[in-house]
Amino acid sequence: MRILFLGDVVGISGCSKLTSSLLSEIKSKKIDFVIANGENAAAQGVGLTEEICKDFYNCGVNVITTGNHVWDQKEIMKYIEKEERLLRPKNLFEPAPGRGFQIFKTDKNIRVGVLNLMGNVFMKKCDDVFETSKKFLSEYKLKDDYDLLVVDFHGEITSEKNAIGHFFDGHATLVVGTHTHIPTNDARILNNGTGYQTDAGMCGDYDSVIGMDKENSLNRFLKKDSVKHFPAVGEGTLSGVIVDCDINTGLAKNINSYIFGDKLKNI
Repeated sequence: MRILFLGDVVGISGCSKLTSSLLSEIKSKKIDFVIANGENAAAQGVGLTEEICKDFYNCGVNVITTGNHVWDQKEIMKYIEKEERLLRPKNLFEPAPGRGFQIFKTDKNIRVGVLNLMGNVFMKKCDDVFETSKKFLSEYKLKDDYDLLVVDFHGEITSEKNAIGHFFDGHATLVVGTHTHIPTNDARILNNGTGYQTDAGMCGDYDSVIGMDKENSLNRFLKKDSVKHFPAVGEGTLSGVIVDCDINTGLAKNINSYIFGDKLKNI
C-alpha cells in the first residue's frame, strides 16, 4: 500500500499542476491513496471552494485536508457539512462545521484513517492540540479501528511538529507537517515505526515567497507600496511525501520526499 501526501496547494499555479499531472503521477509511482492539503487552493491563495474540491477528486485526490484558512471562502462552510472527503482541523473550537477525522476504505478494503490537526504556537486560537491528540488515541487504535493512520499537522514551528511526530510514533503510519510551504529534508521513520516529515512543502510556484508574488512580498517587507498578498502564477511544482505502508502492522516501511515539477528537484 503506497500513500502520496501533497502539501498545501497554492492558487491557480498549484491547482493547475495538480490537475494536469496527478493522474499520470499516480500511475507512474503506483500510488494507492492520495491526500492533499487544499487550504490555499483558491485563486486568492486562501481557502478553497466546492468546485476546487471536485476538481481535486476528479484528478485522483482521495481526501482533502485544511488548516487555518479553511473558512476563508465562506461557501465551504456549507459544503464541508455534506462532504466527508473534506476535513478541517479536529481541534478547532467546537461546534464547527464538518469533521477533523474520517476513516476511508480503498478499493482493496483497506481502512485509512485521516486525522487533521492544527498547532497552537503562532496560529489561530484552537483547542490544545496535545490534549486533542491524547483524547483521540484513547478512543482509536491502529489496526483495531483502521489499518493505517495519516496525520496532517498544520503548524508554524518545527519543534511543535517534531513533538507531535514523536507523540504519535507507533500509533500512526505517517505524521507530516503542513502550513509553512517549504519542504524539509528530514523524511524518516521514527523509532517505533511512524513515517515523518516536518513539512511537506507546497504545490505551487516556488519562484515566489511561500507561493505569493515575490515582488509584492518584497515591497511589503520593505514597507513600499504593496497590496494584499496574492499567489505567484508561474509554473508549479508538486511537493509532498510518499510512504510505503505495512498493512500487517499499520506502520511505515519506507518514506521518501516527493517533488515533481519546475523549480525544485529531488536530490
